[in-house]
Amino acid sequence: MREISRRGILGLGAGAVASLAVAGCSSSDSGSRPRAGRTTQARPTLRPIGDGSTAYSGKQPNQPSAPERLEPGQKPPQFVVFSWDGAGEVGNGLFPRFRKLAKDHGAGMTFFLSGLYCLPESKKNLYRPPNNPAGASDIGYLTDDHVRMTLQNVREAWLEGHEIGTHFNGHFCAGSGTVANWTPAQWRSEIDQAVSFVTKWRTNTGFTDLDPLPFDYRKELVGARTPCLLGQDNLLPTARELGWRYDASSPGGRQVWPSKKQGIWDFPLQQIPFPGHSFEVLSMDYNILANQSRNSTNAPPANYPGWRKQATEAYIAGFQRAYETNRAPFFVGNHFEKWNGGIYMDAIEEAIKHIADEKHKDVRLVSFRQLTDWMDAQDPAVLAQLRTLGVGQQWSAATA
Repeated sequence: MREISRRGILGLGAGAVASLAVAGCSSSDSGSRPRAGRTTQARPTLRPIGDGSTAYSGKQPNQPSAPERLEPGQKPPQFVVFSWDGAGEVGNGLFPRFRKLAKDHGAGMTFFLSGLYCLPESKKNLYRPPNNPAGASDIGYLTDDHVRMTLQNVREAWLEGHEIGTHFNGHFCAGSGTVANWTPAQWRSEIDQAVSFVTKWRTNTGFTDLDPLPFDYRKELVGARTPCLLGQDNLLPTARELGWRYDASSPGGRQVWPSKKQGIWDFPLQQIPFPGHSFEVLSMDYNILANQSRNSTNAPPANYPGWRKQATEAYIAGFQRAYETNRAPFFVGNHFEKWNGGIYMDAIEEAIKHIADEKHKDVRLVSFRQLTDWMDAQDPAVLAQLRTLGVGQQWSAATA
């Protein structure tokens, strides 16, 4: 089975590789947490859009009830967002695994779909990346079978209530073609192409036996994460013109309440405690890997049990610090990869189970779009007061 390749490492500060950042592509449960205000809805009636790759089906199913505005002095919920870069299914079963885990624990998630994962390699010259040759990509194109699997999982994920964002296309993190140097106009070209690949997959693949994606992607797309967390400053003007509502590309954020950049909600990956070390680590699977195995994705298996435990404890420590103090939303980034024996996938699963435990009250596992809905519904003065709370600073009604 082919793994999705990734390149590019971004250093983020002190502690050797302590803050390396890489943003790459890839039943009932009696003890599960119900999603407040959510009801299961019947499969919608579809109204095809364009070539039938997508279709309008009405309001997205399985969404939270309308956000309620906090009163001054009211303790905020603990929001947790698990997000996935690339969101391609390459036959390793990770996309359906975490869809099921989300369903079991009442979680909404964000899947940042790479547009190229809807484009067959035989049509790669349709992609014209800024400052790079036609068809170039620093991530691998998927096989036709894997494109098919990805489309099926994206469709089901949306129907289950998850958000489909974008991770753009070619994932250029180095050299003259890096996204770090793209202009706002070049970002617009990249976005237009990503949307085109998602909305014209039927034409490009020739698949006639798959159902359409049941949403209008141009309207659904309201946020993104850039490759390797690069290029946000020039992306934001374009994002604002397109009506996007948030961006999740900032590296090295702290566990404090979010603010806006250029009118867009800024939801950064965060520095979280790293057990056994004096420095903190960015809340993404690859960054933990970079510190544990010096970027090796196939290190000696004897290390795996200890590293799995350390990764799990890092995620849990990040959650607990926010939950027990300032209640800042907790953001985690992941890839559908089996690096180092799949230990980071196991760590994420254990962290989700811990966070979703019934002993944790007022926890909401949501997508970035759902969090944005809640943030936009709040009194700006109440949010401003929450932003005065530092990392690990205790919330109290007196400071709210």
